[in-house]
Amino acid sequence: MKKAVHFGAGNIGRGFIGEVLHDNEFEVTFVDVNETVIDALNARGSYEIELAEDAATRIPIHHVSGINNGKDPEAVVQAIKAAHIVTTAIGPNILPFIAELIAKGIQARRAGEIIAPIDFIACENMIGGSDFLKAKVLPFLSEADIAYVDTYVGFPNAAVDRIVPGQTHVDPLFVVVEPFSEWVIDESQIRNTVIHLKGVHYARDLEPFIERKLFSVNTGHATVAYNGFYYGYKTIDTALQDERVMTSLVNTQKETRDLLLAKWELFDEAELLAYHEKIRGRFVNPHLSDDISRVARTPIRKLGYNERFIRPIRELNDRNLSFASHLSTAAKLFKYKDAADEQAVELQNRLATEPLRSVITAVTGLEEMSLVKALEASIIAL
Repeated sequence: MKKAVHFGAGNIGRGFIGEVLHDNEFEVTFVDVNETVIDALNARGSYEIELAEDAATRIPIHHVSGINNGKDPEAVVQAIKAAHIVTTAIGPNILPFIAELIAKGIQARRAGEIIAPIDFIACENMIGGSDFLKAKVLPFLSEADIAYVDTYVGFPNAAVDRIVPGQTHVDPLFVVVEPFSEWVIDESQIRNTVIHLKGVHYARDLEPFIERKLFSVNTGHATVAYNGFYYGYKTIDTALQDERVMTSLVNTQKETRDLLLAKWELFDEAELLAYHEKIRGRFVNPHLSDDISRVARTPIRKLGYNERFIRPIRELNDRNLSFASHLSTAAKLFKYKDAADEQAVELQNRLATEPLRSVITAVTGLEEMSLVKALEASIIAL
């Protein structure tokens, strides 16, 4: 049986990537520091996921195990040595912390004279996730290791899309996921061309698909979350019952379509419109009551220069296209409060002790003063 190593035994890892790998007849080893989950994986060797739909279809996932990388990093190295594919779903901020372990796994493959090609695929909500991971891994490798990577190791970028709300169950492995899922891999960066995962779309140019997903799903989801919070709601589905929130989402999607059509010739306006309508249907799924606090968490990261609001604002501005709806929501990020969210607390502390314009430039990285002033005015107007 083919072997896969997946970093991140959380809901996305088990409820999405694990399912696809299982469907492709891989034995999946999950790597995580969550002792409860890892112990349960090893004790049972299987788990179930449930689709958030009327039928509540349950799907069994077999041939799984776990390694606690905090307790047994060498076992992770050996698992990578024996693997046919390695994937991650741990969050962009955590990728640097697994880089050295991945480097040691690559070194073990080279020491074992393994010439079977392997791909490391970061399935994260970011542009160029695998490129980012590779950049963190390379400093731990020698020149000879890097030559081996250049020949036998790929880091193909990917775009993934499936809503998995925050949830708790008596069974620590059980997870509820939306029926829709999409996983796109840049086939031009693949080393192991023998593995072709069913249920995955392969594209020669991934960037348009990543932007379509990030600016449509991630920006859209965050638009609902921050507007929903501003108007006093706790969950995504209830927020969307408010016409003000739905209008904000629809208007943001219109600006996103304008940007995607201006940037990429491969997109068709009617297809994008249908795609955005489907996304709205996914967000209002009554079986997915997603907490706003989960979707809105880490507001400083979400205000980043290349993130889901500031990047579209910059690129729409460059093309003389409207970004009013994106700007309105970006302003509401500065009003977001959550005592349990470290970044939300930090942002509010900075706003209380520093000039507003200084905070804007620091967290967004914006240098175009017209945009800084526009965002400042939008915040003050709230």
